[in-house]
Amino acid sequence: MARKRKRPIEEEPKHAAWAIPYGDLVTLLLAFFVVLYAVSSVNEGKYHSLSKTLFTEFNGQQPPGSAPGSAPGVLVVARPYPGQATAKPVLTDSHQIFADTATVTRKEADEIARARAEAAALDKVADDVSAAMSDLIKSNLVVVRRKGMIIEVEIRTDILFPSGSATLSPTAVGVITKLSQTLAPLPNPVRVEGHTDSDPIATAAFPSNWELSSARAASVVHLIANSGIDPSRLSVIGRAQYSPTQSNATAAGRNANRRVLIAILPPGNPDPGATPDQPDPPSPPAAPAPVATPAPAITAVLTTQTAAAAIPAPR
Repeated sequence: MARKRKRPIEEEPKHAAWAIPYGDLVTLLLAFFVVLYAVSSVNEGKYHSLSKTLFTEFNGQQPPGSAPGSAPGVLVVARPYPGQATAKPVLTDSHQIFADTATVTRKEADEIARARAEAAALDKVADDVSAAMSDLIKSNLVVVRRKGMIIEVEIRTDILFPSGSATLSPTAVGVITKLSQTLAPLPNPVRVEGHTDSDPIATAAFPSNWELSSARAASVVHLIANSGIDPSRLSVIGRAQYSPTQSNATAAGRNANRRVLIAILPPGNPDPGATPDQPDPPSPPAAPAPVATPAPAITAVLTTQTAAAAIPAPR
């Protein structure tokens, strides 16, 4: 009898066998990029807190300065000044660090907002000055420019002073008065600089360009103060011929260098050209009073013998 052949068992094709390692690979890549993102932005407070926690877990004890059972924190030691008592270590926990970080962030935001407000206020001042001096600006006799946080109003001396003089011309009085009326309601400090060309001067009133530039700046300041601006906001600088804007080799360059510069400074900021106030130096400790020491006995004896020798013996 013929044997029946066994039919081979047909196995089902494994079409989805690749999905399992592929899913594992995608999961690992996701975890890898999550770790990269977390490491890219390190919070200093969290880093210190994590380091203290790891120290506690691996060493079985609290970090130095931590109380038993307290949360991990950061040990802050203040360095004493010379002559000051040694400060005790202060433990600042992670909550305090986060609060300090938030405070710093708020301070930075306030500083940015204040800087923007000051910049906007200076822009308005520049616009007001430009509007008040529009006719002279078109004639190239006045230049208004912004340099950082300072607005500079440059006025040529052609309309301010006669040659070799520090007396304001009638035209200059109207120009300075108009500018002063624009600056009067503002809190900005004002610095006036006098500049000359390189031509020397030697008169009884002005022995050099130093005196001439300073006198011209002072004349402008007097007129500004008399126009209603608080004199405490004003300052004067004479720069002679040592801050030229163009070369003094040509007549046009010398004419451009003869000028008065009115610098409008940010409100609340000290004059950068002024010398800051220095604290009074500490007075030296008083010298100890000299202690009177008795003279040796031999000195008194010698003095007596010398006096006796100086008196002639009776004859």
